[in-house]
Amino acid sequence: MPRGARLDAPGTLHHVIIRGIEKGDIVKDDEDRKEFLRRMGELAKGTGTSIYAFAVMTNHAHILLKSGEQGLSTFMRRFLSGYAQYYNRRHHRVGHLFQNRYKSIICEEDAYFDKLVAYIHLNPLRAGLVTTFEELALYPWGGHAVMMQKVLYPWLDRDYVLSFFDDTGGKARKAYLEYLEDEKVINREKELSGGGLLRSHGGWSKVQSMRKQGMKALSDDRILGGDAFVREVLREAEDQEKELLSAKDRSNQINNDIEDACSKAGITVAVLRSGSRRGKLPTVRKQLAEKFVKEYGLSLAETARQLWVTTAAVSHMVR
Repeated sequence: MPRGARLDAPGTLHHVIIRGIEKGDIVKDDEDRKEFLRRMGELAKGTGTSIYAFAVMTNHAHILLKSGEQGLSTFMRRFLSGYAQYYNRRHHRVGHLFQNRYKSIICEEDAYFDKLVAYIHLNPLRAGLVTTFEELALYPWGGHAVMMQKVLYPWLDRDYVLSFFDDTGGKARKAYLEYLEDEKVINREKELSGGGLLRSHGGWSKVQSMRKQGMKALSDDRILGGDAFVREVLREAEDQEKELLSAKDRSNQINNDIEDACSKAGITVAVLRSGSRRGKLPTVRKQLAEKFVKEYGLSLAETARQLWVTTAAVSHMVR
């Protein structure tokens, strides 16, 4: 079954789940964890991405974020490709580090923000990496320690998170802690990470009840929210898609861009696609690669085919 396209508009709240390939580790030690968070934080600051919760485990990680102007895809591509290169160099390995496609779920903020923060911050406790709330507050690889001011990651928007629990700092922190205590005994994995229909309507029992009553509601695996929210997100995505170039128009535009760039540089298209790196060729390729990936939404592989270079070369250009 084909995978659905990313729903990726700037300013959208996403629950992102990153997993190691074949359930393998994504961090080996604290040096890896520091580098993972350093890269995530620096890139978040540089792209205007807001981060509200996170938990770095051994073979996976959770992040609750609101995408910046460049959108989620650009942020995640730069983050994961850069970290994977670091990890492979440090551990003398080759090949993919992460599952081919990270999971991202668009979330209805008013209904689910507090639940998602609690679910993500409680992950180390549920997984047995820590055994008590006191240890969780000192676990430096999860956002709860930031909320408790035991570690400092300036890129995590602590004030925004606390504002969901109360208007004033002290009361908000107390309310946040009480909420985590309540959520600790509730298993929300299927509700927050499972199939779209179950997530959107609060579990299988409610879905069955709706079906018995003859009620139908829209759902989508890429969205966490009620029927109205799902419909609104899909409508906005459809409107955005209508604004994009058709496949044929985009192909023509790409060819025109390549010809124009070559003409301005005083070279032929054949020379551009020859693999040579002499003179202006690297600069021309870089400009075209950035335009194709960031403006037209071409994949790295398709951009590589258009420019007759490797996918790794395109990745380097746009990074």
